[in-house]
Amino acid sequence: MTNITGRVREAFRGDQRIDPDALIARLDAVRRFLTAVDGLLPDADLVPAHTLVERAGTRLALSRDHTVVALAGATGSGKSSLFNALAQLELSPVGVRRPTTGVAHACVWGPLEGANHLLDWIGVLPRHRFVRESALDADDETALHGLVLLDLPDFDSVQRSHRLEVDRLLGLVDQVVWVVDPQKYADRVIHDSYLREFHRHRDVTLVVLNQADRLPPAELPRVLDDLRRLLDTDGLTGVPLLSTTAIDPAGMVGLRGALERTVAERQAALRRLAGDVDTVVAGLDELVGSARPAGRPDDSAVDGLNRALAGAAGVPAVTEAVEQAYRHRAGAATGWPVVRGWRRLRPDPLRRLHLPGPTGDPADPAESLVAATSVPDPTAAQRSALGLAIRAVADRAAVDLPAAWPDAVTSAARSRLGDLPDALDRTIAGTDLGLGRRPLWWRAVGGVQWLVTLAAVVGLGWLVLGYALRALGLPELDNPMVGQVPLPTLLLLGGLLAGLLVAALARPVVRWAARRARARAEQRLTEKVARVGEEYVLAPVRIVLGSYAQARDALRDAARR
Repeated sequence: MTNITGRVREAFRGDQRIDPDALIARLDAVRRFLTAVDGLLPDADLVPAHTLVERAGTRLALSRDHTVVALAGATGSGKSSLFNALAQLELSPVGVRRPTTGVAHACVWGPLEGANHLLDWIGVLPRHRFVRESALDADDETALHGLVLLDLPDFDSVQRSHRLEVDRLLGLVDQVVWVVDPQKYADRVIHDSYLREFHRHRDVTLVVLNQADRLPPAELPRVLDDLRRLLDTDGLTGVPLLSTTAIDPAGMVGLRGALERTVAERQAALRRLAGDVDTVVAGLDELVGSARPAGRPDDSAVDGLNRALAGAAGVPAVTEAVEQAYRHRAGAATGWPVVRGWRRLRPDPLRRLHLPGPTGDPADPAESLVAATSVPDPTAAQRSALGLAIRAVADRAAVDLPAAWPDAVTSAARSRLGDLPDALDRTIAGTDLGLGRRPLWWRAVGGVQWLVTLAAVVGLGWLVLGYALRALGLPELDNPMVGQVPLPTLLLLGGLLAGLLVAALARPVVRWAARRARARAEQRLTEKVARVGEEYVLAPVRIVLGSYAQARDALRDAARR
């Protein structure tokens, strides 16, 4: 028709060849994205990406020598007439009765055997598959060898199953020829529901104004210009626009030439998949954005978490018990031997918590097997503080992430919350509190106490012996004198006073050492509890942040053309 050659040139202006290796690399990047976000983002948001990966893998594995082109349009647009005119056979005689059929017909240029697997995947029934060529064609149809032309059901069918079939097939074909007629070319259904959705598939989209013979010659350019305006509004700028008429062979030249070029290039399948990747990447972009998180939670939030974990683990109660236990054990080791036995009657404070006893071993071997303690359970306030600290870690870690990710970070931070109590209890039970060895100064002070006690005992015995001899009328012992004080009396009183003095001098030293032991135990427990927080809270958060970084990089690679 009018200026057909120019419009065919327009159809392919700016076409770019798709490198198969580059396309495969983009698809692999989408796979890496799905692997990175598996279990982290809502499955509903990832359905298009999963569908793309599966569909692309299957399409690339099938014949690359065939190009699947679908004729799509509304009732009365003349799709079936174009289908039969291109095939030059009456292959779709039921077109006038549609939408009652609801199935696609396929015409294959070249041997049918090579296209059967492709048509099986597309879902065209064997009884609706036809071979175009015969021995009478000679080489007339050689230019279309490899073309698989589909006549789709009407997308505006009153039967929903027909529309669903059209939507399914449009997701599988390599190229779509949209057939419109002069009466309904501006219909909102085709523009809003279909053409506008194909704006990222411009390279594999062709629009045909069929039944152009029904228009006066002077009206045809005006209608084509108006249709072009609508296509530009739909985002299909540059998409080929041809006019056809099925009743005149000359009216099919432009469409047939476009199909011949498509078949010759063997690029339609690759361009369709590249457009699918563009569509999927655009849909996923808002899930990833361009944020670059620090890769680890905020230090202040981590400090708050460690404090909350220490409180929930009972570290304050344990460190207080350590201080008391140190005093108890030091008093038993450095106190006056006469009263040490009374101290041993009092239970060791650490024993009450089923923590390492006086020798450094667990208080009860049976309990040591399960590493259980009797540290008081965390209070409601401590549990609440721990929950808030975990939430703060997640919030600070996800502060720069897109909207889809904070929930994933929070879920990761809380994913092992149920295991925390047992882990903290095992950590407390397994921590060396630093009381397993007796300090040398205990031994020294204890030795002095035994010496002065021995002196007092010797003095007492000496005096008792002297009184006994006197009572029996035996000769009395000659008691040595130290100045004006008899030696036995000096030994007794001096030993008693020295023992009390040594105990009094040791008491502030014991208190100071007990505070140091408490601080040392608190440091060790805090470090161990922080490791639990690292394993049970921070590590899962870092995994999610790492997955986000991988997903962002993978999507960036998938966007490269």
